[in-house]
Order: sequence, then C-alpha cells, then structure tokens
Amino acid sequence: MDESVTFTDVEAARDRLDDESVVKRTPVERSTSLDELTGGEVSLKMEHLQWTGSFKTRGAYNKISQLVADGTVERVVAASAGNHAQGVALAATKLGIDATIVMPTAAPQAKVDATRGYGARVELVGQDFQAAMDHARGLVEDDATAFVHAYDDPAIVAGQGTLGIEMCEDCDADTVVVPIGGGGLISGIGTAVSELAPETRVVGVQAEGAATVPDSLDKGMPVTLDSVNTIADGIATGGVSELTLSLIDEHVDEVITVTDGEITRAVLLLMERAKQVVEGAGAASVAALLSEDLDVEGERVLALLCGGNLDMTMLRTVLIHALTDREQILRLRVRITDRPGEMGELSSLIADHDANIRHVRHDRSVPELAVGEAYLVFEIETSGAGHARTVIRSIRDHGYEVSHENA
Repeated sequence: MDESVTFTDVEAARDRLDDESVVKRTPVERSTSLDELTGGEVSLKMEHLQWTGSFKTRGAYNKISQLVADGTVERVVAASAGNHAQGVALAATKLGIDATIVMPTAAPQAKVDATRGYGARVELVGQDFQAAMDHARGLVEDDATAFVHAYDDPAIVAGQGTLGIEMCEDCDADTVVVPIGGGGLISGIGTAVSELAPETRVVGVQAEGAATVPDSLDKGMPVTLDSVNTIADGIATGGVSELTLSLIDEHVDEVITVTDGEITRAVLLLMERAKQVVEGAGAASVAALLSEDLDVEGERVLALLCGGNLDMTMLRTVLIHALTDREQILRLRVRITDRPGEMGELSSLIADHDANIRHVRHDRSVPELAVGEAYLVFEIETSGAGHARTVIRSIRDHGYEVSHENA
C-alpha cells in the first residue's frame, strides 16, 4: 500500500478545520455513574453534539476543501448510511459545490431528511451500505466529479484524526475507547494518540453483527461481510480497507465486540444517567465499558460518543428492548376457566399492585387447554423486576397458573 496517514497530515487537517461554523470543539464531561459501574474515572467526549450530530464533517471537509483548492472538481458523490452523508453535504455546501449522496433504502428517515437539509441530493439505493457504495461509484462519470469515500481515503482519516488531538488535549487518559465501522475514525484518532500520548491504550469497539476487524487482523487482510445485522447503523459498514486496517494494526492496542443488547443498555444508561441522546454507534464505546471484555478499573478513561443521530423509530425499538430486558415490560400468560368475570378479576389484581396493562388477549385454540379453559395473555408495565415478581406472586396466591416472559 502506497498511501498512509501521518501526524503531520492530521495537523494540516486541523488547520483546514479552523472554522467553528464547520466543526466546533465538543465538550468532555465526567460520568460518576460510569465511575461506579466500571471502577475507573470515566469521561465522555461528546462528539454527538457536533453540528451534524457526528464526527464525519471533520474528514469530509478536509477532503473536499483540498479538492476545491485543486480547482477541477465541481461535484462530489458519496455513499453513506447517514452520518457521512450529512458531513459531506455540509462540507460541500460550505465550499460551494454540489453533492449527491447515495443511501441504503433502509436508512433512517431522520438522516435522509437531515442530509437533504444540508443541501445534498439524495438517492436511496440498495438494502445496505455496500449496495449504495456500488451505485455511488457509478455516478462518477467525469473529472469534474469526485467520489468521497467514508473511510478509505487518507484525507478522510486525517480529518477524523483531529478529534484525536482534541481528546489528548481534553483528558490525560490511560485508555481511550472508540467505535469502529470502516475504521477511518479510529485510524485517525490512533495516529494522533500515538504521537501525543503514546502510553495511552487505544481500544476499538465493533458491533458483533458487523464485526470485521478482529478477523481482518487475524488474516492480515481486509475481510468483508456479505450482510450486517446491528442496530448501530452508523458503524454497519461490513468492511474495512487496507488503509484503515494497516493503521489499526499499527496504532490500536485492542479491539472488542459488543452485542446489540449491550448497545441498547448503553443507549438507555446514557439517557438516564448522562442525559444524552446517543445513537447505537455512538454508544458502542460505553457498551464496551459495561461489558466483561474490557477492564478499566483504576484507570482514567475517555470514551467517545461519536454520533447522536438517533431515529425516533429506532429510539422506540431501543427503549422497548431495554425496558423488556429490565422486566419493566412483561408478558403474563394466565390459565383461566373461560367464564364471565375472569378478566375483570385478574385486571383488578394487577391494578391493585399499581402495574399498568398495555394489552390483553384471549387464547382459546391451544391444544393443552381443557374444554372450557383459556389463556389470558397480559402485557403489563412494572417498575422493575421486583415489582414484576410481586404481581406474579399475587396472581398465583389467588389460585391461578401463570407463566411469564419478556414481552
């Protein structure tokens, strides 16, 4: 591979990004809740509060500003699941050129609308990032049009690396934790941290359903997934490049994976404890801190919240999953004699314990039931596992057979 990224490249990118209307310096806040949960001293770099809701403008502006300076490019094209799209759109508009962004058909509507709002033309093509990428490359038909890759470009990586400079200036950390999609972000941050704080451990985090880096490192070459399955759409690229893999190998100390369940718990914890709304990709770093695979006890830790563009539909999905996991949403199946008044009696029992009934239905066509029997299936809201146990115990104490499961 001929091209790589040096700290000098990152410093030059920072000079180009010296405009608060394009990229602002995002704050760092200490999280005492995460201190208690991890045994470390945890601070959060809140890059989700960036103008476009993510770090992507850093790389996009660094790349496009150089294209404009060369004087030959009048239009840029990009493929993105959402955050890179907004970064390219904002950068192109600021620099006075046109942008066309190809996004997967399943891209969150909020990200599609935001990309258009920043001035880009959006085309929805394919079911995933790779399909959108293939179509976008086909739109580059002349020298006046340039393709802006989400991560496989030294200028993109150098731009993302400016965040690493900030993180080193913000916090004297023993460990920094960074989400990984295609690897551009952690490659840039790792390049900066290696120069400015070489003793700091750099930990990368991938969503389990889109993890390619561990296998790629083992094989010594980029591995691409045929499909990805994760709620963290911002890091669901399904692949890394030779450029980013080489930089990860050089500058990143450890890469771990987290499940969607761990990511949803991190999203909810950040909302409840830190009062921050962060998308799945942005919460991956906190998910790693809460997992059993990363020990930061006694360390000073800086976790990167890299994106805050959480679609409302996805927010609902995340909340329901997390509340179900906590047994704050619970499904009860109660065996009854199918006669008038049974539903009313059971509803009263549940209400007596201040649990709320969301849904209820009769199941009569079940082979195990005797003639004249039925199941009443309640979906209820509780305050947590203890409250749920109290409701179930009360129903059993009144002579009913009841089973329960997460809704």
